[in-house]
Amino acid sequence: MDLKEIQSLIRFVARSGATEVELETDGVKIYIKTKGDEEVKETTVVQHVPVTAAPQVQAAPTVPAPAAAAPASATEADSGSSAEDSKCVEIKSPMIGTFYRRPSPDKDPFISVGDEVKDGSVVCVIEAMKLFNEIESEISGKIVKVLAEDSSPVEYDQPLFLVDPS
Repeated sequence: MDLKEIQSLIRFVARSGATEVELETDGVKIYIKTKGDEEVKETTVVQHVPVTAAPQVQAAPTVPAPAAAAPASATEADSGSSAEDSKCVEIKSPMIGTFYRRPSPDKDPFISVGDEVKDGSVVCVIEAMKLFNEIESEISGKIVKVLAEDSSPVEYDQPLFLVDPS
Protein backbone atom coordinates (compact mmCIF):
# COMPACT_ATOMS: atom_id res chain seq x y z
CA MET A 1 0.00 0.00 0.00
CA ASP A 2 1.55 3.29 -1.09
CA LEU A 3 1.17 6.80 0.33
CA LYS A 4 -1.49 7.88 -2.20
CA GLU A 5 -3.70 4.92 -1.31
CA ILE A 6 -3.36 5.72 2.40
CA GLN A 7 -4.23 9.38 1.82
CA SER A 8 -7.21 8.35 -0.28
CA LEU A 9 -8.37 6.02 2.49
CA ILE A 10 -8.06 8.81 5.09
CA ARG A 11 -10.15 11.17 2.92
CA PHE A 12 -12.76 8.45 2.41
CA VAL A 13 -13.00 7.79 6.15
CA ALA A 14 -13.29 11.51 6.90
CA ARG A 15 -16.12 11.92 4.37
CA SER A 16 -17.97 8.81 5.49
CA GLY A 17 -18.38 10.09 9.04
CA ALA A 18 -16.83 6.97 10.59
CA THR A 19 -14.88 7.64 13.76
CA GLU A 20 -12.65 4.55 13.67
CA VAL A 21 -11.39 2.25 10.91
CA GLU A 22 -8.94 -0.64 11.16
CA LEU A 23 -7.55 -2.26 8.00
CA GLU A 24 -4.97 -5.01 7.53
CA THR A 25 -3.70 -5.75 4.02
CA ASP A 26 -0.55 -7.55 2.82
CA GLY A 27 1.10 -7.38 6.25
CA VAL A 28 0.33 -3.64 6.61
CA LYS A 29 -1.98 -2.71 9.43
CA ILE A 30 -3.64 0.73 9.39
CA TYR A 31 -5.74 2.18 12.20
CA ILE A 32 -7.50 5.50 11.58
CA LYS A 33 -9.31 7.34 14.33
CA THR A 34 -10.86 10.72 13.54
CA LYS A 35 -11.14 13.10 16.43
CA GLY A 36 -12.30 15.98 14.23
CA ASP A 37 -15.81 14.50 13.99
CA GLU A 38 -16.08 14.16 17.77
CA GLU A 39 -14.97 17.77 18.25
CA VAL A 40 -17.53 18.97 15.72
CA LYS A 41 -20.25 17.00 17.47
CA GLU A 42 -19.20 18.45 20.82
CA THR A 43 -19.08 21.93 19.34
CA THR A 44 -22.52 21.46 17.83
CA VAL A 45 -23.94 20.35 21.15
CA VAL A 46 -22.23 23.20 22.96
CA GLN A 47 -23.56 25.70 20.44
CA HIS A 48 -26.99 24.08 20.44
CA VAL A 49 -27.53 24.99 24.09
CA PRO A 50 -26.91 28.73 23.50
CA VAL A 51 -29.11 28.58 20.41
CA THR A 52 -32.21 28.19 22.55
CA ALA A 53 -31.04 30.72 25.14
CA ALA A 54 -29.37 33.23 22.81
CA PRO A 55 -32.45 34.41 20.90
CA GLN A 56 -34.18 35.30 24.18
CA VAL A 57 -31.16 37.17 25.48
CA GLN A 58 -30.08 38.86 22.26
CA ALA A 59 -33.51 39.43 20.74
CA ALA A 60 -34.29 42.10 23.31
CA PRO A 61 -31.16 44.21 22.61
CA THR A 62 -31.49 43.72 18.85
CA VAL A 63 -35.16 44.78 18.67
CA PRO A 64 -34.80 48.21 20.37
CA ALA A 65 -31.96 49.29 18.07
CA PRO A 66 -33.98 48.98 14.84
CA ALA A 67 -37.08 50.23 16.67
CA ALA A 68 -35.15 53.32 17.73
CA ALA A 69 -33.89 53.78 14.17
CA ALA A 70 -37.35 53.34 12.64
CA PRO A 71 -38.97 56.33 14.39
CA ALA A 72 -35.98 58.49 13.47
CA SER A 73 -36.29 57.57 9.80
CA ALA A 74 -40.08 57.93 9.98
CA THR A 75 -39.75 61.48 11.25
CA GLU A 76 -37.22 62.31 8.54
CA ALA A 77 -39.26 60.76 5.74
CA ASP A 78 -42.86 61.39 4.82
CA SER A 79 -45.64 59.14 6.08
CA GLY A 80 -45.74 57.42 2.67
CA SER A 81 -42.47 55.58 3.36
CA SER A 82 -43.93 53.81 6.39
CA ALA A 83 -46.84 52.68 4.20
CA GLU A 84 -44.26 51.37 1.73
CA ASP A 85 -42.44 49.53 4.52
CA SER A 86 -45.69 47.82 5.55
CA LYS A 87 -46.03 46.16 2.13
CA CYS A 88 -42.39 45.06 2.12
CA VAL A 89 -41.36 41.47 2.76
CA GLU A 90 -38.43 40.56 5.03
CA ILE A 91 -35.62 38.23 4.06
CA LYS A 92 -34.76 36.53 7.36
CA SER A 93 -31.70 34.68 8.55
CA PRO A 94 -32.16 30.90 8.38
CA MET A 95 -29.44 30.35 11.00
CA ILE A 96 -27.27 31.85 13.71
CA GLY A 97 -23.92 33.15 12.54
CA THR A 98 -21.99 36.15 11.27
CA PHE A 99 -23.63 38.18 8.48
CA TYR A 100 -21.52 39.29 5.51
CA ARG A 101 -22.85 41.41 2.63
CA ARG A 102 -19.95 40.57 0.31
CA PRO A 103 -18.32 37.28 -0.76
CA SER A 104 -14.88 38.53 0.36
CA PRO A 105 -13.53 41.81 1.78
CA ASP A 106 -12.17 42.95 -1.60
CA LYS A 107 -15.40 42.27 -3.54
CA ASP A 108 -18.58 44.32 -4.02
CA PRO A 109 -21.68 43.52 -1.92
CA PHE A 110 -24.03 40.87 -3.28
CA ILE A 111 -26.87 43.43 -3.27
CA SER A 112 -27.43 47.04 -2.21
CA VAL A 113 -30.44 49.25 -1.56
CA GLY A 114 -32.29 49.83 -4.83
CA ASP A 115 -31.06 46.61 -6.49
CA GLU A 116 -33.54 44.19 -8.03
CA VAL A 117 -33.38 40.71 -6.52
CA LYS A 118 -34.83 37.54 -8.03
CA ASP A 119 -36.07 34.39 -6.35
CA GLY A 120 -33.03 32.16 -5.75
CA SER A 121 -30.37 34.87 -6.12
CA VAL A 122 -27.69 35.10 -3.42
CA VAL A 123 -28.20 38.12 -1.15
CA CYS A 124 -25.55 37.53 1.55
CA VAL A 125 -23.34 34.98 3.30
CA ILE A 126 -23.68 33.77 6.89
CA GLU A 127 -20.68 32.16 8.52
CA ALA A 128 -21.54 29.42 11.01
CA MET A 129 -18.94 27.10 12.52
CA LYS A 130 -16.29 28.16 9.96
CA LEU A 131 -18.62 27.39 7.06
CA PHE A 132 -19.82 30.15 4.75
CA ASN A 133 -23.46 29.60 3.76
CA GLU A 134 -24.88 31.52 0.82
CA ILE A 135 -28.34 32.87 1.64
CA GLU A 136 -30.73 33.05 -1.30
CA SER A 137 -33.76 35.27 -1.70
CA GLU A 138 -37.11 33.50 -1.55
CA ILE A 139 -38.88 36.38 -3.30
CA SER A 140 -38.36 38.74 -6.22
CA GLY A 141 -38.43 42.50 -5.85
CA LYS A 142 -36.44 45.62 -5.04
CA ILE A 143 -34.20 45.93 -1.96
CA VAL A 144 -35.58 48.74 0.21
CA LYS A 145 -33.42 48.41 3.34
CA VAL A 146 -30.47 46.44 4.66
CA LEU A 147 -31.38 45.67 8.29
CA ALA A 148 -28.21 43.92 9.48
CA GLU A 149 -24.72 45.39 9.71
CA ASP A 150 -21.89 43.79 7.77
CA SER A 151 -19.71 41.43 9.85
CA SER A 152 -22.20 41.44 12.73
CA PRO A 153 -23.71 38.43 14.51
CA VAL A 154 -27.26 37.52 13.51
CA GLU A 155 -29.86 35.29 15.12
CA TYR A 156 -32.15 32.68 13.62
CA ASP A 157 -35.17 34.34 11.95
CA GLN A 158 -33.66 37.84 12.31
CA PRO A 159 -34.71 40.16 9.46
CA LEU A 160 -31.76 40.93 7.17
CA PHE A 161 -33.35 42.81 4.25
CA LEU A 162 -36.63 44.52 3.35
CA VAL A 163 -37.83 43.76 -0.18
CA ASP A 164 -40.61 45.53 -2.07
CA PRO A 165 -42.19 42.71 -4.11
CA SER A 166 -44.15 45.02 -6.44
